[in-house]
Amino acid sequence: MTDQPSPSASMRAAVYRRFGTPDVVRVEQLPRPVPRRGEVLVRVHASTVSVADHRARSLDIPSGLRIPAAPSIGVFRPRHRVLGMDVAGVVAAIGADVSRFAVGDEVIAMMGARFGGHAEYAVVSQDGAITAKPRTMSFEEAVTLVFGGVTARGFLKQVTITAGDTVLVNGASGAVGTAAVQLAKELGADVTGVTSFVNRELVSSLGADHIIDYTTDDFTAQNRRYNVIIDCVGNAPFEKVTDLITPGGALLLVISDLRSLLGSRRQSRRSGKIVTADVGPARAEDLAHLVGLAEAGRYTAVIDRSYDLADIVEAHRYVDTGRKKGNVVLRLTTPTPHHLNEGPTS
Repeated sequence: MTDQPSPSASMRAAVYRRFGTPDVVRVEQLPRPVPRRGEVLVRVHASTVSVADHRARSLDIPSGLRIPAAPSIGVFRPRHRVLGMDVAGVVAAIGADVSRFAVGDEVIAMMGARFGGHAEYAVVSQDGAITAKPRTMSFEEAVTLVFGGVTARGFLKQVTITAGDTVLVNGASGAVGTAAVQLAKELGADVTGVTSFVNRELVSSLGADHIIDYTTDDFTAQNRRYNVIIDCVGNAPFEKVTDLITPGGALLLVISDLRSLLGSRRQSRRSGKIVTADVGPARAEDLAHLVGLAEAGRYTAVIDRSYDLADIVEAHRYVDTGRKKGNVVLRLTTPTPHHLNEGPTS
């Protein structure tokens, strides 16, 4: 093993020991993890505070999914005390048999349902969803590719989109929505973004050809039809939007309740349209695809606000408002002022 941390080493982490409001989260000292065989220890520079963190902390779970979510979230107390589904940082140590990464590599990774990203160090399997960070992005920018980007790509991989196909993204200004708009446009689609008036310029700048302001217009009441509808809000069940989907088209349910989840296969079979709420596992190749787009200048990081770890409660409070645009970034390291890096002067 290489550069293994001392078993007694510690780290700062945002910890919650009970479910509730943002105030249940506290910054504490925890033992620093030690990578096992096949694992990589990442010194985390940035993570995001996502809707998944909000749901796990507050138990704000879609209808009927509380029991299915219990194995990953917990029942009477949190199963994972450190939230954070994504990380961007530097490899600090590697376990035995790690060949894909070396100490000093800059990486991004998806922690997924194991969480753990809101800490100064995190352990990731080298065979998991981890890849080299975009060379053209800072750590704060790079981490925005992970949660939203991987989720959007996971859904879009289940359908075939060709140039000129019509795609509607409901909830186009969130972490997944801003990624979905960009990825659908990259595939050549004519993209409609459903968002608020205040976010119309942002969504248009990401490639949306049309904007529907949900505060004044109901997209389900319009006559236009779409090859693919991506619902990132949870208010567009199949029964409500089926007439808007072209024959052989698809409804991708990024957020759904138990009823929609259980009914998706039956709806697909009866309608001939793809209806799915299953994103599939996050993969390293999906991250690498996003990195390639970013380095080519074809994927934009969308950051609403950034918070230091000490301000984690305020970060959760802002995400709880439901008004975030793109990503809320959590900084796990404090940048060193430039003058402190300069050598002595005469």
